[in-house]
Amino acid sequence: MNSTSQLPVVPRRIEEPAQPCAEALKRYLIERGFARNTQGAYFGHAVHFLRWAQQSGFDVHRIDEVVVAQFLDDHLLHCNCGGPTRGDRREARAALGHLLVVLRTLGVIAPRPVSATPVDEELRRFDEYMERVRGLAPRTRSAALRIVRELLWQRFHDRPVVFSALKPEQVRCCFARMTEGCHAPASAGAVVSALNGYFRFRATCGDAVQALIGVLSYPANWQQAALPETLTDEELEQLLGTLGVPSPSMRRSAAMVRCAVDLGLRSAEIAALTLDDIDWESGILTLHRTKSRREQVLPLPEPTGRAIAAYLEHERPKSQHREVFLRRTAPNDTVIGPDLVRKTIRQAYERAGLPYTRSHLLRHTMARRLLDGGSSLKEIADVLRHRSLNTTLVYAKLDSRNLRSVALPWPGRAAS
Repeated sequence: MNSTSQLPVVPRRIEEPAQPCAEALKRYLIERGFARNTQGAYFGHAVHFLRWAQQSGFDVHRIDEVVVAQFLDDHLLHCNCGGPTRGDRREARAALGHLLVVLRTLGVIAPRPVSATPVDEELRRFDEYMERVRGLAPRTRSAALRIVRELLWQRFHDRPVVFSALKPEQVRCCFARMTEGCHAPASAGAVVSALNGYFRFRATCGDAVQALIGVLSYPANWQQAALPETLTDEELEQLLGTLGVPSPSMRRSAAMVRCAVDLGLRSAEIAALTLDDIDWESGILTLHRTKSRREQVLPLPEPTGRAIAAYLEHERPKSQHREVFLRRTAPNDTVIGPDLVRKTIRQAYERAGLPYTRSHLLRHTMARRLLDGGSSLKEIADVLRHRSLNTTLVYAKLDSRNLRSVALPWPGRAAS
């Protein structure tokens, strides 16, 4: 699929300057590896939209999300233009999203405007504080911004943010509204953490925040109440035994599972792994984008290295990106995220017939195996790259051998 001739010729009914835009979209879809039928469908939607825009008097340079929404809402639902793509709204939205990307890349239309309300400006300052002062990861910052945005927007809307006008009762009502559907204490705790983080930021600006912080309290959450869930040795062997079963992206799946099982990598760390992070001659792997935002050097076990090498040699698509793991489906030049890693590990559980869904179980399993092998909690903390030893203490409850030696006899029975 290396020729633009596989897609229909741009109709003459599309006039300049829209015709070069359709041609550019055609090349864009082919270069990114979309399936031939998807290319044809997306191209048809784009031609339909461009023809409608011209007939409606829209200059191609004025096309944006508003015009696309008008096409989808007003025209597509009642379209009598004919053609096979007339009524598929979801597919049309996806196609026109790619068309907007092409138009902005070519400079035909203006970049997407960035919201600049007073609330947005306040959130940008808070985000900068979280990144530069507190060193929080992007995903953590994004979750906190969503929560704080709701508080500020409910109070100020598009008016200037006057922090002194924020009252404890307003914070209490906002917290109750945001946690109304929370069934787990950790979910409500995340809201408290985000709001308190924002109030601490405002304290550095000289504002009085004690009354607002006093409104919030963390719900009871007994984190150490249950044993960490892990795979047994038999289940782990069952999982590893199915890594060679033929399936879509079999080698990528095997490499991801090996990274989690053998190295204890988090999903985000697996997704961020690049070709430059692996030193094949020395047999080491360097993590740059970790949760603690510190560089970590790990030994590369032979099974993990073999699995990654097999994926790189036989399955990884050609790409200019340096990330190890790429998408299998179009657009295949796009890097993956942690969600795809978690999905891949869930699918590996399913193929092995295991009733699990959480990818983090493989990290817990690695800790349990280290304990069974006689490793200390400090050694486990180092391998799992915990910033605090307190994070690792949860695994002490799995150390049955040492716990048995300090157990007190049950009242009324002799110690065994």
